[in-house]
Amino acid sequence: MIDIHSHILPGVDDGAQTVADAIAMAREAVKEGIATIIATPHYKNGKYDNEKQSIMAAVTRFNETIKQHKIPLTVLPGQEIRIHGDLQESFEKGEVLPIAGDSQYLLIEFPFDHVPRYADRLLFDLQLKGLIPVIAHPERNAEIIENPDRLYELVKKGVLTQLTAASVSGHFGKNIKKFSLQLIEANLAHFIASDAHNTTSRPFRLREAYDVIDHEFGINAVYFFQENAELLLNGQAVYREEPERIKRKKFLGLF
Repeated sequence: MIDIHSHILPGVDDGAQTVADAIAMAREAVKEGIATIIATPHYKNGKYDNEKQSIMAAVTRFNETIKQHKIPLTVLPGQEIRIHGDLQESFEKGEVLPIAGDSQYLLIEFPFDHVPRYADRLLFDLQLKGLIPVIAHPERNAEIIENPDRLYELVKKGVLTQLTAASVSGHFGKNIKKFSLQLIEANLAHFIASDAHNTTSRPFRLREAYDVIDHEFGINAVYFFQENAELLLNGQAVYREEPERIKRKKFLGLF
């Protein structure tokens, strides 16, 4: 498996704090069946400013470390980019890192309580530059939960989304799980990733999430998400189905 969103790099954000923590995460990833993992430290989230060059260097060091420990895992560079008004300028300065380092996909994070008003225009402008925004964990955004049409409009305009495995498996609560499954059913989800921070409170749970998807939607849905991760890794266009609005009557039963 490929995991496109993790906080495995040691000592750079709120993920692995030490090299030992990161090695433990690497071992756990392999047990989970993950062969390639994208390290996506927070960028411009108000607390962490992990710019492109520092992440590239940290990934190189960490790959050497896990090789020394004979862990069969490949770590690739990326960022979880908090959306901000100067994002295009940051990209042009070479501070922004696409998923896997050289793809056209950018992992974009919204604040948890809202979607900024300028998001539509900014995400459109990024696409004009040949970049493809991937919204991280929209199922945990308060405004999107309240008004799922907000996400529908973005996906309709070419934006992709990534759900967190722990949301799908129910570890963020039954309401978030239900909403995540509604997003999958409405073709408003394109990737499943761990957003793993550690091996205890925020582990990978990818296999568990895929088991839920298999049970709810069948094995073809699992293949859809797994193949999309592989296509992204290779810099290719991913599969996407025509998005649908989450029916209001169905949505009102969420909480």
